[in-house]
Amino acid sequence: MPPYTLPFEKPVLDLENKLHDLTQFSETQKIDVSGEIERMKKRIIDTRRKIYNELTPWQKVQVARHPLRPYTNDYIQLMTKDWMEIHGDRDFRDDRAIIGGFATIDDQRVVLIGTQKGRDTKSNLECNFGCAYPEGYRKALRLMKLASKFRLPIVTLVDTPGAFPGIQSEERHIAEAIAVNLREMFTFPVPIIVTIIGEGGSGGALGIGVGDRVLVLEHAYYSVISPEGCAAILWKDRAYADRAAEALKLTSADLSAMGFADEVVPEPLGGAHSDHEAIAETLKTVILRNLKEVQMMSDDQRLRARYNKFRAMGRFGEGDLPTKAATRRATPLPASPPPQMSGETLVDREIPR
Repeated sequence: MPPYTLPFEKPVLDLENKLHDLTQFSETQKIDVSGEIERMKKRIIDTRRKIYNELTPWQKVQVARHPLRPYTNDYIQLMTKDWMEIHGDRDFRDDRAIIGGFATIDDQRVVLIGTQKGRDTKSNLECNFGCAYPEGYRKALRLMKLASKFRLPIVTLVDTPGAFPGIQSEERHIAEAIAVNLREMFTFPVPIIVTIIGEGGSGGALGIGVGDRVLVLEHAYYSVISPEGCAAILWKDRAYADRAAEALKLTSADLSAMGFADEVVPEPLGGAHSDHEAIAETLKTVILRNLKEVQMMSDDQRLRARYNKFRAMGRFGEGDLPTKAATRRATPLPASPPPQMSGETLVDREIPR
């Protein structure tokens, strides 16, 4: 039996148990039932494909939260070499909910930053269930400044239910830390590739989520609030999380249609948790392809395109959802170009009072 099975995967589990019994019967009784075994395997694949092709938004949220889904550390092990982690924000402490450092993807040297969850109680407590404190975002900013200084592309992997909302975060200014990251990520001239690999929750995801390309895994989600939080506000009951997930339009297909995601990365049949090596190889290929395209732009073009990309988000009107193509054809809102950089970031400048 698999270590963890989602409720809607029960038909597949039942078939796998029958296949196991049939295989044992064949071995113990010395009876050749290879034809029936092959038919059973095909039926399992067809059933799994049917289930995953018809997932509801709430079921996709459950897949994105699967405890066996690959996390940032898994992708680092499978996609990169020469990994050298950088610790701490040089102000308070090292937040394990956000990890980052220097790495090589194929022959491309990058700075990789990502949110990290745990596999068990001990590791989850260590990384606070993937919910970063202010010092986590300040560590990420420190790494992005190093990337900008050494002209290295930035790759971020997002998988968090949100920044930690407790009193410790408020005391250390979580909103300010996220806001500074948002502002500064618009000014770094190096390419930035963002990927939502699991949960993309609110400002906690945005704190490392501003980039030239925003990719999202097929069964990941990206939302301003969790379905449970939305249900508690709108229906006064978290039990309506499935309705909230539908209303939030948080799936990869919705995000792509509305222009919030540039590309949907396909997952193996049964979700990323079913084959870590396959999804890592697919994601590596997609990241490198997008990185190559972004690197062809000049710094000024890249900064302006990044700024206009996010500036054009958030338009609302009556009627059907706009298609991705229609969103891209929309005339950009009139806005000033992003600040011109000359080696320093906005944090380094003295802001007039």
